[in-house]
Amino acid sequence: MGAGGFAGAVARYLLGGWMTSWLGPGFPYATFVINVTGSFVLGLLLGMLEGHVVSPIVPLSMAVGFLGAYTTFSTFSYETLRLLEDGSFLLAGVNVVGSVLVGLFSAMLGLAAGRGT
Repeated sequence: MGAGGFAGAVARYLLGGWMTSWLGPGFPYATFVINVTGSFVLGLLLGMLEGHVVSPIVPLSMAVGFLGAYTTFSTFSYETLRLLEDGSFLLAGVNVVGSVLVGLFSAMLGLAAGRGT
């Protein structure tokens, strides 16, 4: 799990830095994209593993290790609070509602893809 966590943290750092430099700091695009893609990959992984007997280390390494370090609820919370403190109530609302709805939809798509449906 440690290697997965290391890889997930590095992936988040690199993708987050690239997205912020590309799209700017006005909205937490990086955290949004990271959490949405992490939701998709988790659904995909768990869908693919349904009905298969695998070592518990496989889903733990990916789900808890890599994806646990890759996605970030705490950064989402902090960035949303910063938007509220800055008076960007609409952007904060878009971040909260969009993250939850798009994240759930992404997990559903990943699960369906993993199941082959």
